[in-house]
Amino acid sequence: MLIAHNYIGGQWLKPSGVLTIGDSMNPATGEKAAQFVAASVQEVDAAIASARRAFESTTWAQQPKLRADVLRLFADRLEHNKAQVVQTLVQLNGKLQREAEGEVMAGISELRYYAGLARNLFGRVIEMEPDVYSHIEREAIGVAAIIVPWNAPVTLLVRSLAPALAAGCTVVIKAAHQTALVHTQVMACLVADERIPAGVINSFIEQDIVATQHLCAHPEVDVISFTGSTHVGKQIALSTAKNLTRLSLELGGKAPAIVRADANMSAAVRGIVGGACVMAGQMCTAISRVLVHESVADDFSSQLAQALAQVKVGPGDQPSSGMGPLIDQRNQARLLEEVRAAATDCRVILAGHVPLDTPRGGAFITPSLVATQDLSSHFVQDEIFGPMITLETFSSDDEAVLRANATRYGLAASVWTADHRAARQITRRVKFGNVWVNAHNRLFAEIETGGYRQSGFGRLHGVEGLNDFMETKHVFMPCND
Repeated sequence: MLIAHNYIGGQWLKPSGVLTIGDSMNPATGEKAAQFVAASVQEVDAAIASARRAFESTTWAQQPKLRADVLRLFADRLEHNKAQVVQTLVQLNGKLQREAEGEVMAGISELRYYAGLARNLFGRVIEMEPDVYSHIEREAIGVAAIIVPWNAPVTLLVRSLAPALAAGCTVVIKAAHQTALVHTQVMACLVADERIPAGVINSFIEQDIVATQHLCAHPEVDVISFTGSTHVGKQIALSTAKNLTRLSLELGGKAPAIVRADANMSAAVRGIVGGACVMAGQMCTAISRVLVHESVADDFSSQLAQALAQVKVGPGDQPSSGMGPLIDQRNQARLLEEVRAAATDCRVILAGHVPLDTPRGGAFITPSLVATQDLSSHFVQDEIFGPMITLETFSSDDEAVLRANATRYGLAASVWTADHRAARQITRRVKFGNVWVNAHNRLFAEIETGGYRQSGFGRLHGVEGLNDFMETKHVFMPCND
């Protein structure tokens, strides 16, 4: 059975007495699919020390052309190994084959985008007085810690790793144990490049939280890029307070889809089903609330329930599957309990259940649709992270905006309407970092994404994605002496 290893100081570490072996499971079967070597605090210290040495003692941060070439070759190797990575991603994460292929291609796109930016990190020169100059220089911040979740382990790694390397940082990556072998396969495409100085790239795997907590509190880490839940993001923020470590956080979401009465109903239903069931709803930008105008609510809810009921739930490697399993049986049990609780708190339109025609031991559940007007409801306020949609109605655009903004989250939303003027007014008023019109979950390497409020801060993708990994320095230089 294949084993995922830690990579520190330019070497793949072999298991030792200090290290332990853990199992990664196939969510579609509940069976062991791979193993990983779990790192200890000592390995994390070694990784951080290695990254610090590489940043201080090599010319990595002063070689933008090399960094661009490294990212470009990384993309080429990942593309060459796409089939292997996709297969492992489906096996360990459970997502559909087409979702896995899209994720890997998105990672490749991200690498090529930042390969171009790596050679275009411009500063400014301003002549303040005759022969008196102020230089604004952009330079790498130092050691970057990147904490990667299991739900999109390729894209969510690369969208932080690529700008960090483009900026000239050295990195320490914490990979999710559930998808550790995917991570190892992706990292192998990078570290095969012998031009990278030892210590620039470091990576470890952990099933517990002790080593990760140590990483976040370490004074030699200059910036932490984390994607995950708001709860964990707050814990990380607390652990970094002593050192005032810079943070880039993309956290939880409760994405509403606002459906106006003039929307193309069939197109909205298709888009919302896709936006809610992507990765079995285990995506921070996935649709989890639908706000529909009261004049069309009955017809729309009927169409939406029918479409959700027709979603074929099954293993990701089966072409007939329209939605894969949850990540594990613990989360399956949690979602089933949410369905039971909804029967008390909401009007259940469609109750999720374990489909009979899926493999035993798999973490499968069908989509749910529940209705409530109570803005204080758990099903409106809290991120459930699964294929469960809460339906609400509104009587005016003002009420739609009020409802959309009524949670602590502000990551993603969509507006479904034929009226472009109304769409523009609504998109301006809703407090979300990503807003799509007649679409959902359209993310691009070139376009910044991030959250408002308790969905985090900092931006990923685009030119601004470099900002968290760079410092701005003012150099004053009189040349008139």
